[in-house]
Amino acid sequence: MAQAKIKQKFFDVEMPILNKETQLYAYYLNELEGRTIKYDLTRFLRGKGVLLSMDVKVEGGKASAYPKEFVILPYFLRRMIRKGTNYVEDSFSADTKDSKVIVKPFLITRKKVSRSVRKALREKAREEIKDYLKNKDTKTIFEELIQNKMQRPLSLKLKKIYPLSLCEIRVFGVEK
Repeated sequence: MAQAKIKQKFFDVEMPILNKETQLYAYYLNELEGRTIKYDLTRFLRGKGVLLSMDVKVEGGKASAYPKEFVILPYFLRRMIRKGTNYVEDSFSADTKDSKVIVKPFLITRKKVSRSVRKALREKAREEIKDYLKNKDTKTIFEELIQNKMQRPLSLKLKKIYPLSLCEIRVFGVEK
């Protein structure tokens, strides 16, 4: 006699950071452990092209997705850069309360500026971000990135050096 085949089915996966639920396709619930979900937040953030990567963890018969990386898509940044402006990029590792993260800020000035002004903006942004991250956990930081609570105060502090038309965290990812 032929053995009965087990069919794949959809399992609910909770995303606590977004207060939403999604579904993943698998044979068994424990197969979802360690899977990655890429969730597009563009509509959620009113046109800001953002991709949120989350890892799935199965605990007590329930699957939950926790954020791993926050990336602003290149098309959004290209759309924001205008002629007659400069942009400032940086990339560095920083420590949070519970992990080590990689941060890539992206700043756009209102007009063309000298290299020394761009360097001052880059250094001040790095200093402020490292100071901001050291006493917060990653879950809180991801929530604040989504709600723009980290970028706005940073922009106000950098405005004292030179006014910015855009101040974003282009990439924020958990290393360890």
